Amino acid sequence: MNYETAMKQRPHVVILGAGASCAAIPNGDKSGKKISAMSGFIEKLGLGHILNKVSIHTQSDNLEDIYMELDARSATEPKCLEVKSELEEIINKYMSDYKLPSEPTIYDFLILSLTPKDLIATFNWDPLLVQAYQRALSHTKNLPNLVFLHGNVAVGYCEEDNVLGNVGSKCKCNKPLKPTKLLYPVKQKDYNSDVAIQKSWKSLSNALEKAYMVTIFGYSAPASDIAAIEMMKQAWGSIDTRNLEEIEIIDIRDEDEVLNSWNNFIHTHHYSYVTNFFDTSLGRFPRRTCEATFDRTMNCEWLDSTKGFKEKMSFEDIDIAIKELLIDEISKKGTIKMLNNPYK
Repeated sequence: MNYETAMKQRPHVVILGAGASCAAIPNGDKSGKKISAMSGFIEKLGLGHILNKVSIHTQSDNLEDIYMELDARSATEPKCLEVKSELEEIINKYMSDYKLPSEPTIYDFLILSLTPKDLIATFNWDPLLVQAYQRALSHTKNLPNLVFLHGNVAVGYCEEDNVLGNVGSKCKCNKPLKPTKLLYPVKQKDYNSDVAIQKSWKSLSNALEKAYMVTIFGYSAPASDIAAIEMMKQAWGSIDTRNLEEIEIIDIRDEDEVLNSWNNFIHTHHYSYVTNFFDTSLGRFPRRTCEATFDRTMNCEWLDSTKGFKEKMSFEDIDIAIKELLIDEISKKGTIKMLNNPYK
């Protein structure tokens, strides 16, 4: 395998935070129910009445900060433990009720922009990404891997057979898949006590070590995720050895603030910052993101992004956009041949 082929066949890793789910359903889910980032989470989801049972010291409206305080105080204050448990139960139920709108969302485009060599790792508890994956299967089975770093309300696991799937569905042992544990925002998260979460982190680490591209979408790297950031950094390695790789960041925060969060992952100028999914390689060059990046940066070729995904596309439009790409993938499946890059 020559150098160009090897580079183009490396993974594209996408890391999702709460901002990605907000972008997926900006006008609410199928029933109009909105989703929120961690900041303002309690108020926007109407959960303030739960916190009224205790006196919260933090002035922050961020769920991360509120939950961390409750967790710290719950060891000695029974009322805080009660409120923390009630909050967990309601959040789990609230998240489980989300349903994707009928029209394509950012998550539908995201799933269909990648191939099986790629990986999407999400910190989000909501079921929207899983639902997008399920309906992407009607377009193609050639889809990226998904991992759930903090658990997910839609994902079940059988520890005996090491099988992940839809929660409640039957494993090959004929037992229903049990819900995965949700990791809530505490400073000292235990990523090893739950086998499904441990497996997800291992998959992410393996993919990051080999990745050519990394896209960080709506993830703010909060203080409660210090251990998670360190684990990702360890897998990514020194930026001095990542002088060919590219980082994409999709975020609505100020660019300088965003770059400060991720400067330990970026080699000099090898990054792009956008506020819209459709301005990324995923949107502009779906299913050929690594091929397009190599051709643009290494082969110095001009690329045509007009063939990529566009906002307001229907599922029929998406099928037309990726039809020839899927045919090419099927014809070369099981070989080491390079996929065509129709964006040249």
